[in-house]
Amino acid sequence: MEELNFLAVETPGERLKIMKEFSVRFHKRASEIDEKGLFPFENIRELIDSGYTMLTIPREYGGVEISLYELVRLQEEMAAGDGSTALSMGWHMSVVYNLFEKKTWPEETLSFLVKEISTGALINSAASEKETGSPTRGGKPVTAAEKSGDGWIINGRKVFTTLAPMLDYFIVSATIAETGETGNFLIPRMTKGVHIEETWDSLAMRGTASHDLLLENVRLEKEAFVEKIRPGQKAPNGGLLHVPACYLGIAGAAKNYAVDFAKRYSPNSITGPIIQLPEVKNRIGEMEILHMQSKHFLYSVAGLWDSAHPEKRSGLGPELAAVKYSVTNAAIKIVDLAMRVVGAGSLSMKCPLQRYYRDVRAGLHNPPMDDVTLKVLADRAAEING
Repeated sequence: MEELNFLAVETPGERLKIMKEFSVRFHKRASEIDEKGLFPFENIRELIDSGYTMLTIPREYGGVEISLYELVRLQEEMAAGDGSTALSMGWHMSVVYNLFEKKTWPEETLSFLVKEISTGALINSAASEKETGSPTRGGKPVTAAEKSGDGWIINGRKVFTTLAPMLDYFIVSATIAETGETGNFLIPRMTKGVHIEETWDSLAMRGTASHDLLLENVRLEKEAFVEKIRPGQKAPNGGLLHVPACYLGIAGAAKNYAVDFAKRYSPNSITGPIIQLPEVKNRIGEMEILHMQSKHFLYSVAGLWDSAHPEKRSGLGPELAAVKYSVTNAAIKIVDLAMRVVGAGSLSMKCPLQRYYRDVRAGLHNPPMDDVTLKVLADRAAEING
């Protein structure tokens, strides 16, 4: 199989071409991953080996420092091949993007992390808990951190730890017992007391392996405490646009499948393929406009983020949330329309549309949630209008 290397090319167009080739590979494996509930080890390993995980690291640290616009384009194309792979890798990419944009961690920790990523390490945040729900709603972590000499002892359980089978580092939020403050801790996978409990049994995004992270008397050095945080009040993270990009990629794949089907399928009740029928044309037209609107909204906000001065990006939170809301809900509608074009055959396990249908609905449960977004937008509208 041809070796693909993102670090061997220089332009966004060349990198997108490489991702299109990966997308084709991933599509061929997607059905088995979904049906058997497998983790896409081969896909993730190929992306690591290709240098993809270095793309959101700044040049000053030896990375490529791609724009947010390019990141969402690459993630969208990946998702057209396999949504689970894209959502999984997207979390690593967005975490790294945000860490090096904000630079709230100690410099020595960031430099160490670059060295680890350059040798294949993966990282993701572990913030969600059953007791608190989505961390974006502001609940304090039940996971507890207690001082122990110069270090810490961590106990708790995190849910929805996407990419769990291959993560090397976890960013764990915990409440500090002595002060009641909340902080993030960087925890290596190989630390004693760190366990992955395989609990992921979702109908959607089955390949993300978003298992539980169990922390039992995990002893850490003082340097593991990387930052204080305020639950529910994080600064906007442009990298989170990887989430709507993923669902847009899935929706695009569904639209293309339905159009190809309509051009080929010709029942004996009519002359020619069904794409000539007015009702089919209407549904394809609806898919096309929803897809077009979503692309332009996503791309324009990513471009706005790229062009904004870093200090101004803190005011773009409502735009980021609105994109996630709009694109994810549009993706659900696009897949539904695609299934109406294809008909009952779309429910066959042999048809990728049933997988797209299940996967896009997972977007409703990725942060920020729809009700949170609508409240944010309503509050801003009220503020703007005095």
